[in-house]
Amino acid sequence: MRIVFLTAVLAGLLFSGCSEAQTQEASDGQKQEKSEKSGKKKGKKGKGIADISNLTQVGKMNGVPESSGLALTGETGSFYTHGDEGARPILFKVDATGRTLAELEVPVQGDDWESITRDTQGNLYIGDVGNNNNNRRDLVIYRLNPSNVKQVQEIKLKYPDQQDFPPAKQDQNFDCEATLWNGGNVYLFTKDRGQGQTSKVYAVPDQPGSYTARLITKLAIPGQVTDAALSPDGRRLVLLARQEMFVLEGGSFEEALKATPQQISLKGAGQTEGAVFTDNATLYISSEQGALYKYSF
Repeated sequence: MRIVFLTAVLAGLLFSGCSEAQTQEASDGQKQEKSEKSGKKKGKKGKGIADISNLTQVGKMNGVPESSGLALTGETGSFYTHGDEGARPILFKVDATGRTLAELEVPVQGDDWESITRDTQGNLYIGDVGNNNNNRRDLVIYRLNPSNVKQVQEIKLKYPDQQDFPPAKQDQNFDCEATLWNGGNVYLFTKDRGQGQTSKVYAVPDQPGSYTARLITKLAIPGQVTDAALSPDGRRLVLLARQEMFVLEGGSFEEALKATPQQISLKGAGQTEGAVFTDNATLYISSEQGALYKYSF
């Protein structure tokens, strides 16, 4: 009887220990899951950036509906930005804190504005090249000068390697949210909705007309590109993505396109959609939630 009693006691202790361990494990798992969910929620609000090296929030664009691009104005401390798909065709001029300085209505029927870039003469290029479903046949870049927004020129384009509208799911790499001007051309960087592995780089002349874009190269980018920015010296190329960016560096823009991308996390910064350099070491970034950041290299 004594042996049976001791056996029962030991069994009870073992069961109790296992039960407590399982309870603690489950509790820890729930805490971790809650923490992860909380982190995601914070990220969507554009908070929680304290741990991102070299990134500082400098302002908030309360008057811009889902900022989707950034360009210089030619005046120190201000930028042009615009809304996303479905927004009115308006350019917002904002200062370095995000405060709206002016609104310029562009007399076009905007479909899906996704990017804006500026040349050395002060002309702006608005990329109406958003193509979520990869089925558009009316892609266009609007060329205009802010001094006369009523005079708009069109750069119409198509991709040389797209045959189907839309192509099969795995081949859907004809959406574009990133453009930049360089040396008389507007470069387009695709957002790979099919496999999320490759950003194709195309180029069209910066003059009005209808063009078949030239396929320049393909970049191994493990993400979906949302904007592009080139430093003034042409040696640092940044491809922005959602809560991350990829940096490619070389002696020139052409060399940067051949470089291995350095991936930098921006987790917690929100849905980052706009990027522009103010000098070779300073990048401004905007999010759809309206946050305006400064990143220092």
